[in-house]
Amino acid sequence: MPPESPRLSRSVEDYLKAIYALSEEGDPASTSRIAEAMDVQPSSVSGMMKRLAESGYVEHAPYRGVRLTETGVTAALRIIRRHRILETYLSERLGYSWDDVHEEAERLEHAASEELIDRMAEALENPRRDPHGAPIPTRAGTIESTGRTTLVDAHPGTSVRIRAVRDDDGDRLRYLEARGLMPGVLLAVEGQAPFNGPVSVRVGGAEGTPLAVGFELAGKIRVSGPVEADAGADG
Repeated sequence: MPPESPRLSRSVEDYLKAIYALSEEGDPASTSRIAEAMDVQPSSVSGMMKRLAESGYVEHAPYRGVRLTETGVTAALRIIRRHRILETYLSERLGYSWDDVHEEAERLEHAASEELIDRMAEALENPRRDPHGAPIPTRAGTIESTGRTTLVDAHPGTSVRIRAVRDDDGDRLRYLEARGLMPGVLLAVEGQAPFNGPVSVRVGGAEGTPLAVGFELAGKIRVSGPVEADAGADG
């Protein structure tokens, strides 16, 4: 990444991170979706978007949404790197469970210096993914794609491997862990009930434990595949 720039306010960092997450699919982030993600009123979002546009972080087209500029993407990836390195360090070195690290990292990411994050990354031997399977941006500002495919998109009769899960809900993470739905796990997809019904899978492969995964939850589980039953965890 470029040399460390003056630190942004916590609210600006949170907005940039939220806009990045909402626009990962390639579409602009709407004011309403940003407001929902930030748990604020749309009028507050409009004011912040004006400030961010004036500072060169976003391009805001009325009635179309917001996109990060190159400067905004660089800043967002720096924040995401801090967050995911912190999550990984808390998990691997301090024994935090994967359902606890998100909120702790949210508190720490605004105070941690880039030097501290770099030292943590080096101590962890520069991990590629955080405890939830999300890719960690490099120091140079690049990030691996997790792809857009979720469990909802998987075809019956195929096997897929979990790449990443959403990390923003501790109860959801505990539910996933209790059922073995964690990054690297192979799922044999058996079918999906009509009208956005649950997805039927076998956890661990064709001979694994049968499980029905609700449609909404399945949409939060990123997968790679189809893959062979003996493919590696990075498949």
